[in-house]
Amino acid sequence: MTEEFAIQFLTDAIYTTILIASPILLSALVVGFLIGVFQAVTSINEMTLTFIPKIIAVVIVLILMLNWMMNILLTFTINTFNLIPTLMK
Repeated sequence: MTEEFAIQFLTDAIYTTILIASPILLSALVVGFLIGVFQAVTSINEMTLTFIPKIIAVVIVLILMLNWMMNILLTFTINTFNLIPTLMK
């Protein structure tokens, strides 16, 4: 295994991780920001008001994006398994 191979493999793994995690994190960020603005405007400081909408948003995004996420992970896994014979040289 060369340095270039290891760097490329780790770069692909990190890119895949960011690609998979970004829709979930962005939805939680947007909902949290909107709830924060709502709380600042109305002076309501209820803790459950921040968590319940975030959980609902994350679940909805997971349901909508699961097929796409699984395709990305499947492609990465197949590419990783295809690289195994090249490591044996």
